[in-house]
This record gives sequence, C-alpha cells and structure tokens, in this order.
Amino acid sequence: MLRILILGLGLVGATALLGTSLANWFGAEPPSNPTVSASAAASTTSPRLVALKADRRGHFVTDIQINNQFVSALVDTGASLVAMSSEDARKVGINPSRGDFSIPVNTANGVVRAARARAPSLRLQSIEVRDVEVMVMPPGALNHTLLGMSFLKRLASFEMNGNTLVLRR
Repeated sequence: MLRILILGLGLVGATALLGTSLANWFGAEPPSNPTVSASAAASTTSPRLVALKADRRGHFVTDIQINNQFVSALVDTGASLVAMSSEDARKVGINPSRGDFSIPVNTANGVVRAARARAPSLRLQSIEVRDVEVMVMPPGALNHTLLGMSFLKRLASFEMNGNTLVLRR
C-alpha cells in the first residue's frame, strides 16, 4: 500500500499554477538546489531515496533531468502534471507545435492554452521515472517548472519530515 503524506504543499501548487509569479515566492534570492543526500543502500531490494531540504520559505526546489538536460523545478503536489515553462521545455527538447497548445488552463490572468507532451525519462538524483506526462505552458504563463503529480504519484511514497521532503522509488 502506498502511503503519501502531503502537508502544506498544495497551497504552493494552487498559487503557482494559477499564475502568481514564482519570483515573488523566491524573492531576490535565486532558486538554489537545497537537495540533501540521496541514494539508499546498494541492495537491489532497497528503495531509492531522495531527501530535499526546504528553502528559507519552506519550498522544495531542486534540479531535475529530462533528456540529459537539467532544469530547476519546484515540487508541487497541487499540480496534477509536471508543468513546464516553455523555456524549460525547449531546453530539454520538448517542442510542441503551435497547434498543440489546445488544452485550456485557468490562471490568475485568465485562461491560457497549454500543450500536453511526454518526457521519455525524468530523473531526480537517484530516482528515475520513465514516460512522464507533462504540460507545456505558453511563453510567459509560468516562470518555473513545477514537479507535479504525474511524477510524484509514480513513486512508492513521499512524506514530510520537519523541513525535509523524502521521496522513495
């Protein structure tokens, strides 16, 4: 049975997905990679672990790897899918055509049209998930990629422990 404890992360997702500038969340401080050590023991029966430390505002920002390219992502349990800025999507080689932007998404600035796509592999340190559904937002609609539930629900578990988020595969 999968156990998932979600404490306080949904507000970040709801606000971020509704169009609030994430620059406001991070202030003048650039997003850092507050990632703490990751791999479980070498045993093949042990799950892989990644532990992320919250930044000074309580958010979990880390680097993820798609198509051998790194992008910074905010862990967001309020986002149904991994939501990528158009700039990050282009950087990792996900290039939807203009006609692919057909999925209406409500934001604080109104409805925008996003494109669904798939990432062949999404890696967060020692955790890799293959064939992950992503949503590419149009230019200017999202300032920061959100690591949403299309990745998180494929883990064995994730849980908050103080100011640490522990993910298990």
